[in-house]
Amino acid sequence: YENIVYMDCNPANNFFPDLSILDSSVDYIFFCSPANPSGAVATKDQLAALIAKAKEIGAFIVFDGAYSAFIQDDSLPKSIYEVPGAREVAFETNSFSKNLGFTGVRLGWTVCPKDLKFEDGALVHADWSRVVGTMSNGPSHFASAGACAMFTEAGMKAHKELIQYYLGNAKLVREVLLKANMEVYGGDNAPYVWVRCPGKDSWSTFQEFLDKCQIVSTPGAGFGSMGEGFVRFSSFAPRAAVEEAVTRLAKHYGV
Repeated sequence: YENIVYMDCNPANNFFPDLSILDSSVDYIFFCSPANPSGAVATKDQLAALIAKAKEIGAFIVFDGAYSAFIQDDSLPKSIYEVPGAREVAFETNSFSKNLGFTGVRLGWTVCPKDLKFEDGALVHADWSRVVGTMSNGPSHFASAGACAMFTEAGMKAHKELIQYYLGNAKLVREVLLKANMEVYGGDNAPYVWVRCPGKDSWSTFQEFLDKCQIVSTPGAGFGSMGEGFVRFSSFAPRAAVEEAVTRLAKHYGV
C-alpha cells in the first residue's frame, strides 16, 4: 500500500527491523511483541532503540502487546512502558481475548499516557478520549463480565493455567519439528510456532501437511512478503488434538 513503510522482520535480523529506513515522513510506527506470526519478542534494548527512533523522527508508536501474557523469560519486557521514555511516544494496546481464550468476543484496552503530546504541546489524551467516547459506547456486558471474572482469585488462577496449557501445546509442536531438523522459531514466549518450509513455498507446505497428515497450518505468505517460505502452527487447541497432530508429524518425518 502507498505511504506505508514496511519494516522487514526475518531470521536474518532476528525479527527486529532496520530502524534506519524510518524518517520524518513516518507518523506512526506499529509494532507487535510478542509478534504474530513469528513469536519473536523484542528485548528492552531493542525497544529502547525503537523509542529513540520515534523521538528522533517525531512519530508515535502503537505497541501491540496482545500476547504479552505468554512471555516466560523475565528479562523480556511485557510492556513498552518498562522502558524509559516510552510514555512520551507510545500508545499500548492489549487484549483480554488471547489471555482468556475468547478471541471471537474481541475485548481489549489501549493506554494513552498523558505524557504523550502533539508538536504544539497539546495532550494527545484529550483528543483520544473524545474519539473513543464518540466512536464507542463500550463493550457488551457479556464481554465485560468475562474480563472482570479474570481478576477474581479463581479467574487469575484459571488464566495462569490456561497460558501454561497453550504453551505446553506449543512446546509439543516445537519439539517434534526440531526433531525433524526443521528451522523453528517461537513457541517459547508466544503461542505460535513459526517454521521455515525447506525448499518449498508456504502454500505447498500447507498442502503437504493437509494431504499427508490431515493437519491444518497457516501459510506464512498470508502475513506478507516476509512470511513466504514459512508456515505457522497455533497452540490454541485442545491438548488431545495437539498430541494427535504431533504423532502424525512424527510419523510423517520418521522421528
